[in-house]
Amino acid sequence: MTVVFRRDAGLVGRESELAFLDQTIAAVRTGESRVLVVHGPPGIGKSALLEHVESAATGMRVLRAVGVESEMELAFATLHQLCVPLLDSLKDLPAPQREALQTVFGMRAGTPPEKFLVGLAVLSLLSDASESSPVLCVIDDAQWMDRASAQVVGFVARRLLAESVALVFGARERGQDLLGLPELEVTGLGKADAGTLLKAAFHAPLDEHVRDRIVAETRGNPLALLELSRELTATRVAGGFGLPHAGTLPGRIEQSFVTRIEELPPQSRLLLLVAAAEPVGDPTLVWRAAERLGVTPPTALNDEIDELVSFEVRVIFRHPLVRSAVYQAADDEDRRAVHLALARVTDPRVDPDRRAWHLASAAAGPDEDVAAELERSAERAQARGGLAAAAAFLQRSVALTVDPARRAERAVAAADASLRAGDLAAARASVDAAERDARDEFLRARAHLVRSQIAFSAGLGNEAPPMLLAAAQRIEPFDADLARETYLQAWGAAALIAADGESLMAISQAIRDLPPPDGTPRPIDLVLTGYGLLVTDGRSAAVPVLQRATAVLSDLPAQDVLRWGWVGNGANAAVWDDEAMRQTYVRAAEVARGAGALTLLPIYLASLGIATTWTGDFAGAATIAAEAEAVSAATGVPIAPHTKLLLTAMQGKETEATELIATTIEWAGQDGQLMGVTTANWAAAVLYNGLARYEQAIPAAQVSARIAELWVSVWVLPELIEAAARVGEDGIARGALDRLAEAAEPCDTDWAQGILRRSQALLSDEIAAERLYSEAVERLGRTKLRPELARAHLLYGEWLRRQSRRVDAREQLRTAFDMFVSIGMDAFAERARRELLATGEKVQKRTVDQAAGDDLTPQERQIALLVREGLSNPEVGAQLFLSPRTVEWHLGKIFTKLSITSRRQLGDALPRDE
Repeated sequence: MTVVFRRDAGLVGRESELAFLDQTIAAVRTGESRVLVVHGPPGIGKSALLEHVESAATGMRVLRAVGVESEMELAFATLHQLCVPLLDSLKDLPAPQREALQTVFGMRAGTPPEKFLVGLAVLSLLSDASESSPVLCVIDDAQWMDRASAQVVGFVARRLLAESVALVFGARERGQDLLGLPELEVTGLGKADAGTLLKAAFHAPLDEHVRDRIVAETRGNPLALLELSRELTATRVAGGFGLPHAGTLPGRIEQSFVTRIEELPPQSRLLLLVAAAEPVGDPTLVWRAAERLGVTPPTALNDEIDELVSFEVRVIFRHPLVRSAVYQAADDEDRRAVHLALARVTDPRVDPDRRAWHLASAAAGPDEDVAAELERSAERAQARGGLAAAAAFLQRSVALTVDPARRAERAVAAADASLRAGDLAAARASVDAAERDARDEFLRARAHLVRSQIAFSAGLGNEAPPMLLAAAQRIEPFDADLARETYLQAWGAAALIAADGESLMAISQAIRDLPPPDGTPRPIDLVLTGYGLLVTDGRSAAVPVLQRATAVLSDLPAQDVLRWGWVGNGANAAVWDDEAMRQTYVRAAEVARGAGALTLLPIYLASLGIATTWTGDFAGAATIAAEAEAVSAATGVPIAPHTKLLLTAMQGKETEATELIATTIEWAGQDGQLMGVTTANWAAAVLYNGLARYEQAIPAAQVSARIAELWVSVWVLPELIEAAARVGEDGIARGALDRLAEAAEPCDTDWAQGILRRSQALLSDEIAAERLYSEAVERLGRTKLRPELARAHLLYGEWLRRQSRRVDAREQLRTAFDMFVSIGMDAFAERARRELLATGEKVQKRTVDQAAGDDLTPQERQIALLVREGLSNPEVGAQLFLSPRTVEWHLGKIFTKLSITSRRQLGDALPRDE
């Protein structure tokens, strides 16, 4: 008996799934976006459901792609399938997006684009296509997408909002890049439906108990029911004797296909093997390769092969398990022969990478020519931004390389590509191979550098900095520039993630011992020298050098911003230059946005958000925090909510801040994000000082003050001094003041001196205190740090009241109260109000006046402000990683909330003096 697996068999008993999918299509027709991951084991009917979606999408533009297991090493292969029909619209994209797609698809040479810029380009393509008709994108076998494509489509799926686009995946399991997306799990058929399907496949009468056993063992898997029924005969099922055992379902189903394949004539098996090894599904290519092996249509085609594969516009296997069964059933010699034939018929000019992969699969042993081809393929993949593909090519190249020195060189390259692709296990394996085969010290040093960077990426805390230091020292005799960049990375790692100061001191001493660079010092030289001095000789010695660095960091070349700016930008804060700090962070965020560097952008946004919070622009800080959260959600890379922590603490939102602080301390501690824990405790100290709970502020501040890091550990000192002074812990307060003076005195900036004077006043006698408070108010009044100025007025007023100078105290406290209210610092405002009441003045509780647009969400405010500045929807979308259509959707909501009807009215609705 012959049973052909039909797609419609996969729809038996799927009424609820079909209804849900129909609702999805209906929603997209009305202008909504939908994303759905249809997942379940092999043979469960996913592909049939996806085909139903396609057939239901009448009047819609359908884009289809299929993940192919043998193409997982080819960067952007699946994405290219999906986007080919839209490439005529590339000309309409903004230049950076257009060039990014052209680069990854090999249509132009250029700098490898960030994958998230590619994602934004695909989002724009789909958004533009949906303007003329709703769009359905179907990606089957998504578990076999190449990693670059998976990252991009995962990004796109998370950014779809107001486009008439449906993105539907079919997958055996949800991969990392699809986690968190809406899902539809497809499970086995119920007893009745499975029985119906089995009865249709097996026409002879079935004993009820035998039927139930088959259904139970197959777990209602439609393909298993159909395939296993092929092995049944009337005598085998009589009484249930001789029934095949289901075993592991995918393996059992695949074995069923293997049995059928083994029964085919040799020519037919060879044709199937060619089709299985050729991932594109190009029938011309398949037949050309088959002919080289002596296979012709008359000798190979028959009814049995038609049940397994179809040769039409594309070569399509009846099920992915057929492809894997064909390939696994073949012997090694046949597989190599087939790959060699496919390599010979693949045009090296049109598709050199696929040809190289076939040659590698055809190699029976080491082959330098093929290894060199793979190395060139890796270079092309890297040029397109396909780091995972480059790593795969290089790893295979290493395996085919004979010469140990050349093998070690390629292994280092493979380790570096694997590291940058995020595959730390593969990177370690390649480093092991490189260190085993390396014949010269420079190569061993480079291997050690990659191993050190792996440790840093893995968040190994105290282990990474000394490893990076050793790598820098080993590289220094061979490549001074690479060594200096490695020293800076080591210093940054020690400052940010090391729990103690030993590594930081050792690295700083090594930096100080470096020979001076030739010629005029570059920005990296100034930063490196200044950081080294900061730790070994103190702030007085470091400040002149770091001030020179500060002067050039705001104009740092974009490539340096992206490579080491995350470490270097801290020079501004180290010399207490708040204006330069804001300017540098604004530009760094702009560079990261423009490059699509979304893994780096949240780091710069965290710094910019804190700097903005310090100015009292809480609405702006909330907008930055919202952008950081959105980017983190889009990339799937969690980062501590630095801005939101400080913002909610300054606002005095006790419930929200307390919960956020506790949550951050817990998960950031587990995730190895020491800076997240540090910022959370700093925020706790600010919160409790605002609430006048000084006993709780002290231990929180002490946690942040103890670490080796040189920024937050200093910024938290005024909180510790204030809290300790208020509860009479003079020893703690004076120890913290000594550290603050050491950090601030060498920096003659209004920020440094204003904070220092305010803190000194808390521990000074009557005469000195008044002078210090007055100087603090004067100094901070020349900055944009409004919250710090308001707190200086508060402390001055509190001191005056305790000196029984009620009239003078009221003046300072009233100023502080009004400032706190206008900024939105409710806890500090209440503290000032209580002090005013103690002076005998009556004062009502007040909160900041409701300004126009305050009911906008942070993202809506961000969009509104950009549009107010004259940016078009595509320009706003490019900056915020949204599609133009999503921007337009948000604008509709913004106009409603602001009671306006046009973009021109935003200038009046949101005044620029906000």
